[in-house]
Amino acid sequence: MTAVLSSRRRFQHLLLAVAASCAFPLAAHAQGFPSKPVRLVVTYPAGGSSDLMARIMGQKLSEFWGQPVIIESKPGAAGSIGMEYTARQPADGYTFVVGNLGPVAVNPLINKVPYNMERDFVPVALTATGPNILVVPVASPYKTLGEVLAAARAQPGTLNFGTSGPGSMAHLGGELIIRQANVKLIGVPYKGGGQAVNDLLAGHLNMMVADALPVSQFIKTNRLRALAITSGKRSRLFPDIPTFAEAGLNGLVAENWWGAFLPAGTPKAIVDNYHAALVKVMADPDLKEKFAGLGVEAQASTQDEFWAFLKDEISKYTKLVAENGIKGE
Repeated sequence: MTAVLSSRRRFQHLLLAVAASCAFPLAAHAQGFPSKPVRLVVTYPAGGSSDLMARIMGQKLSEFWGQPVIIESKPGAAGSIGMEYTARQPADGYTFVVGNLGPVAVNPLINKVPYNMERDFVPVALTATGPNILVVPVASPYKTLGEVLAAARAQPGTLNFGTSGPGSMAHLGGELIIRQANVKLIGVPYKGGGQAVNDLLAGHLNMMVADALPVSQFIKTNRLRALAITSGKRSRLFPDIPTFAEAGLNGLVAENWWGAFLPAGTPKAIVDNYHAALVKVMADPDLKEKFAGLGVEAQASTQDEFWAFLKDEISKYTKLVAENGIKGE
């Protein structure tokens, strides 16, 4: 009997030793992370809000970590291509993505996407929030949201709006106007918001519910006219633009947001490293100022806060999409 117990103890010790030897490389890897360049995946084209924020964030993370952060552009399908690409990368911490409202919360509700947010990703932190703005060309005859809606009712199907793909805030905003105001508008999809804004400036589009970044400079230089903003109250960054409710259309409150995600299976020590780094860099005064210049506010939530935020957003848009019959393009 003593021999059997002794044998069992030796076996238990052996299992513990094997487990420790397997865990050691991960622990050592996490402690020395990062020891080589890190890739930051951007899901939208160069020059847009996501791209510019990623470059600012990447520079700050590079300074914090002492390793280059390389921006890897994977645009297309309203952000879904970049999300799928990231999900398929090794879970070693050397690739992460900044996802936003469209590909994370809305696009999976209205289109079949090749990833599952709960299964394929680890949310790290909410990094930014920002309103969207309904804009028309400055040469447009419409001076208010009410005038746009009156024209849409008088001539159904003649006015159009630009989008940056299915599930994007530009798409969702246009669809919500259609349903909340009971009007008929034509959505025109683009690969990115910047392309749509260019056509808006050229007079090929009547309107767009756009990220603040690509349109704010044109509002300031009187090339685009802002009619309403999607925040629940007037934005601190754009205090002169009325909310949709103030402009006469209740029920359209939808702010954009961005957050950092790692592939599922990334060791907790590395996830914690990322979170600590993001808390540090997102509080940097220079970063916060640069983000404000893009029309967004820098954030640095905890992981639990980000999880709760994501659940609330997905629940909200699940209900909104179902009630308004919103479908992909």
